[in-house]
Amino acid sequence: MNSFGNIFRVSIFGESHGPTIGITIDGAPAGIDFSEPDMEDDIKRRMPGDRGTTTRIESDKPEIISGIFNGKTTGAPITILFKNNNTISKDYEKFKSTPRPGHADFTAMKKYKGFNDNRGGGHFSGRITLPLVAAGVLAKKILKGVVISSRIVEIGGKENYQSVIDEVMQSGDSVGGIIEVKLAGLPVGLGEPFFNSCESYISHIIFSVPAVKGIEFGSGFASARMKGSVHNDRIISTDGKTESNNAGGINGGITNGNDLIFRVAVKPTSSIGLAQKTINVETGGIENLSIDGRHDYCIALRTPVIFEACAAIAMADLYLHYLIDNYRSV
Repeated sequence: MNSFGNIFRVSIFGESHGPTIGITIDGAPAGIDFSEPDMEDDIKRRMPGDRGTTTRIESDKPEIISGIFNGKTTGAPITILFKNNNTISKDYEKFKSTPRPGHADFTAMKKYKGFNDNRGGGHFSGRITLPLVAAGVLAKKILKGVVISSRIVEIGGKENYQSVIDEVMQSGDSVGGIIEVKLAGLPVGLGEPFFNSCESYISHIIFSVPAVKGIEFGSGFASARMKGSVHNDRIISTDGKTESNNAGGINGGITNGNDLIFRVAVKPTSSIGLAQKTINVETGGIENLSIDGRHDYCIALRTPVIFEACAAIAMADLYLHYLIDNYRSV
């Protein structure tokens, strides 16, 4: 559904061209410093503006309407709103009958029998990741001492990718990329095997982000070509530190004290300027589809901070489980 988490639980709502989008966060401990200015830096990192991103510019100003008193969390649910102002909904009318290839237009229409809000992609828009970034800021505060960082590994298969961006902008096409996220400073013991193992929990929320097509931890898919004698990470200290980190900081679904590292594959943007063939669901015929409007040529450019937020939300929940388990064992 539209909620994630057990103790630290987030619920997103809204549509891309509706009046507001937002998130409700339940389970945050009381007494954490948190206010609108705390979210500014991460929100700016997600905003468009760089070459290859959409020309739709929103203020993205967060408004906290509950759960905060005198600048601190109260222990009650926290709701954060963002207003949508810069919308051009007419650009999306034709997608009701001629759905975009690669997009959720067709599947959403079928699942919700045409009652879904398709403007700007509706609830399936990448804009819905903005509230996740806001929640991620609070989650990072819960993970005291943990440093979360991210980087673009490649765009279109290239580390130096600006020429790739220029090429797709000139042709009207789009391109995907790979993002790496690292969490340093996690304690040993986070993760709830089997189904809430560390990898599966992070993967669950990461795959909720539109355009994600794959994830790998540590050496990932390369491990399938390695021998055990090479892949096994030799433990070199009693705190669990290892000589290599092919496991990506996780063994048996539980953090092992090393840096937690994962990479995410982001597909090319579905909305492109090149003419494409698609079905007309009203006539049953195949038609040419030309897509106007304002779209990212490369969604991956704006996703590093989103994946940081997703990792923080998942790990904050597992961390609160960890604290409860340790308390019970005393």
